[in-house]
Amino acid sequence: MKRHILIVGAAIAALSVAACGDKADTTSAAQQAATPDANPAATVPSMANEAAAPDFVMKASATDMYEIEAGKLAVERSTNAEVKKYAQMMVDMHTAMSADLKSAIAASGQSLAPATALPADLQDKLDDLRAASAADFDKTYADDMVDVHQMALNVVQRYAEDGDVPALKAFAAAGAPKIQEHLNQAEGLKNGMN
Repeated sequence: MKRHILIVGAAIAALSVAACGDKADTTSAAQQAATPDANPAATVPSMANEAAAPDFVMKASATDMYEIEAGKLAVERSTNAEVKKYAQMMVDMHTAMSADLKSAIAASGQSLAPATALPADLQDKLDDLRAASAADFDKTYADDMVDVHQMALNVVQRYAEDGDVPALKAFAAAGAPKIQEHLNQAEGLKNGMN
């Protein structure tokens, strides 16, 4: 009898531990699913969105537009020769990239239109840059250039890989190394400000 009670007790204990383990795993998985990323802005958009030509054209043209406008502002307001040089290069390079994008759209035979206005997030960045004090301007500009170039690089790399229009895929593939170089230079500027 004593042995029978020990076996039943051990079985109950084992089932209790197993039940607790399952519950903990379920709760853990549920908590993980319900917990947002620590940095939602760094979340990579879905491939389906960026592999569609209209979305790619809008995102690529909007980042070019931002970098041209921010560059013009930096040429005017910066007190740092390196920042001014980089900013003028951004105006020149992204003006050329915008023209290349329009050529790629024409070559694709698609009826796609580049962005004609900045989306809210980039307009907010530009507004913040305009509002930055003279003391904070260069650092704000360098920070923005890192963020926006990383975003642009993600977009062109994804489209070069999974895009749905060959002429635009070729444009994206050709642009990725240039954007990577701009990102590296922006990181150098940013690190120089710290």
